[in-house]
Amino acid sequence: MTISTGDTLPDATVLVMGENGPEPVKMAEKLKGRNVVIFGLPGAFTGTCTTAHLPSFMRTREQFAAKGVDEVICIAVNDPFVMQAWADATGAEEAGVTLLGDAESNFTKAIGMNFSASPVGFVERSARYSLYAEDGVVKVFNSGDKPGECEISAGETLLAQI
Repeated sequence: MTISTGDTLPDATVLVMGENGPEPVKMAEKLKGRNVVIFGLPGAFTGTCTTAHLPSFMRTREQFAAKGVDEVICIAVNDPFVMQAWADATGAEEAGVTLLGDAESNFTKAIGMNFSASPVGFVERSARYSLYAEDGVVKVFNSGDKPGECEISAGETLLAQI
């Protein structure tokens, strides 16, 4: 079942590149007592994800901070090595966006946003979404973009909703 407004986000473990390699990140710990934006997308280095979705949150990061958002997190079903390379290539970290790899699709499946498109090599990937959560509780949730589009889940759309 897909997560919705009012639901508590699950405590799944994702990965980030640390100084000594991949490190686990427990989502419940990351969300506790904080205001957080999370957006999910099909994959690092893919077309719309790289040219539109991620940049929309890079452009709006400071405006989210002004509204009290502690962190903006991008989650994709990729390994942390790929997510770090994507962060480096796009300047996402410098713009203040945290990129986390949901390598086994644990978080993505737990919120019901997984999909597969085998012809293009996407297996248990994340559908495009954005959400705003306070202390782990979803206050705003956006989903429903058509393939190749990210207007509903874009940074500007979510920013206007909080």
